[in-house]
Amino acid sequence: MLTAGSRLGPYEIVSPLGAGGMGEVYKARDTRLDRTVAIKVLLSHLSENPEFKQRFEREARAISSLSHPHICALHDVGSEGGVEYLVMEYLEGETLADRLLNGSLPLAQLLGFAIEIAEALDKAHRQGIVHRDLKPGNVMLTKSGVKLLDFGLAKTLTSKPSPGGRESPRGMELSALQTEVSPGQPLTERGTILGTFQYMAPEQLEGKEADARTDIFALGAVLYEMATGRRAFQGANQASLISSILRDEPRSISQGQPMIPPELDRVVKTCVAKNPDDRWQSAHDLATELRWIAKNGTQAGAPVAPPSALRPRVAWMLAAVFAGVTTVGAVALLLASRSGRDPSPLAFRQLNFRREAIFQAAFAVEQGTVVYSAAVEGNTPQIFTVRQDYPEPQALGPRGMHLLAVSSKGELAVLIDARYVWHRLFTGTLARMALSGGAPREILEGVRQADWSPDGSQLAIIREVGGKDRLEYPIGHLLCEASGYMTDVRVSPRGDRIAFFEHPRKWDDRGSVNIVDLTGKKTVLSEGYWSARGLSWSPDGGEILFSASVSGGSYIVYAVTPAGKRRIAYQAPGGLTIQDVARDGRWLATRLDYRYRAMVHTPGAAADRDLSWLNTSHARALSQDGKMLLFGETAVGTNYAVCLRKTDGSPVVRLGDGWPADLSADGKWVLAVVQSRPPQLVVY
Repeated sequence: MLTAGSRLGPYEIVSPLGAGGMGEVYKARDTRLDRTVAIKVLLSHLSENPEFKQRFEREARAISSLSHPHICALHDVGSEGGVEYLVMEYLEGETLADRLLNGSLPLAQLLGFAIEIAEALDKAHRQGIVHRDLKPGNVMLTKSGVKLLDFGLAKTLTSKPSPGGRESPRGMELSALQTEVSPGQPLTERGTILGTFQYMAPEQLEGKEADARTDIFALGAVLYEMATGRRAFQGANQASLISSILRDEPRSISQGQPMIPPELDRVVKTCVAKNPDDRWQSAHDLATELRWIAKNGTQAGAPVAPPSALRPRVAWMLAAVFAGVTTVGAVALLLASRSGRDPSPLAFRQLNFRREAIFQAAFAVEQGTVVYSAAVEGNTPQIFTVRQDYPEPQALGPRGMHLLAVSSKGELAVLIDARYVWHRLFTGTLARMALSGGAPREILEGVRQADWSPDGSQLAIIREVGGKDRLEYPIGHLLCEASGYMTDVRVSPRGDRIAFFEHPRKWDDRGSVNIVDLTGKKTVLSEGYWSARGLSWSPDGGEILFSASVSGGSYIVYAVTPAGKRRIAYQAPGGLTIQDVARDGRWLATRLDYRYRAMVHTPGAAADRDLSWLNTSHARALSQDGKMLLFGETAVGTNYAVCLRKTDGSPVVRLGDGWPADLSADGKWVLAVVQSRPPQLVVY
């Protein structure tokens, strides 16, 4: 124990801050720079042990290579009179472990902390460093955000983990022996596990190789605790705790907590998957997902907010049940002239004959073959090929792979580990893959859409960076940004311009048709659409074909010139979404059949009750007495409709335009957002 006033080199000890199994931490003053620092001292009886000394030095090397606002900085390292010490940034605040003694965190705060931890881990992992001891006690909460501490168990990665690979049993023993004791936690029960075991991944417990996904498991366990106030895995003794980590699934975090978005539940479950291959594969992807939830999953009144009409105050009275979006698409090949301007009727030929959600489709270079990504159920995509002369789809690659585009050379641009965002959009790792199959070659993480240059050598992409959508062509060269979001990027046949949709509000698909040239000059060609999906250039580059709805009706295929002259290219009673246009003028389109349903289940009822009005009813909230449902209907007008309906099935009362946000406790007022420019907050 060092006393106040004693010195280690130029550092004067002020007071003790804490102690652990390996060292002691002191508040000190740097006499040279007149600043406050924290000094971590290796315990004297361990400084003579080469193994512990090596671990201490490893921590110094690990921290010294990392410079990040959410990682505690290392200022100096030294040895004085046989005392080994590290000089670190002095932090004022409390540890996450101390904060959790007061229970779970508010959702916004939880997501903010989680994003910062994930960003810190991403920095470490990119430097080849795995923390291996992430837990609430190693996360400091400060005024400037979180700070990740204690890289004492950090490991430098020299290669990718091999299946069944093992690290030294001694390293496993050091990890297992680490414990933490927080104020107010009793130690009276013999064998109770209080420390790192609670956050260790199965591969750590089995002595296998640790990699970045090991830290992601630990972060998932920390996230669970922040959301619920309880540990993800628990046991009365060491054996039962290990068994729980290896075999049990933690209880859903959204169970009994309606304010927790289901998306966060899914994120945590993916983090703590037993098999590392089933987890998020990078902290960057995890941070991206958390940022999406923070931006879209917590906004009152946003159409993308996790639908939940169940509130704490009526949880015992009524449960609202939502059917997922049922999207049925049939790929149809539409024959037309090369320019698409032939007035004669188009000939239709249906290519697929099973009910499936089709997200993207394109012509292959090989005549008569179409490539598309779809899901027979759920929202996990898979790529298929189908031929005109053989209607049975053939799978190309595993589930979780999503098609973006096919090049003139027959190469595919795909997303691997594709995660559903909204509508028909996914995000994941951009990769190139031969149409004949084979392993995809990864290019860039966090991409949402892409298209090839005419010669198949470059890619234009859409991805989100710093909260804004970026259109880059080639990759890394910014052409334009949007505060809302962009979709359907398509490079012109000459490669001199790029067409795309711009949507002002996140995941609301109304918007405009735009082009941008290679200097970054953007032009709006046509705007004011209620919904816009599907876009392609005509073979000669003289027009852009796109599908849109002007007032909630069926999609019409329009054509617009780069000068802004628009015409109706095709209008079918059921509506069509344009997917691709071949060089010989053929069209590839999808016919869409979908419905959103608002469902409720009342106490004592034998079955759920469908309270939908039209085909796009989105349930939003229930009255306190459980007798009135607030819902939105997107198929009405250009600004949607705010609607009420009694749960006994009485006629619908339409209050006015907008997207419903909430119902007051007394059931007399409704809050809504009208999607005008600018948006308006209204009360009915």
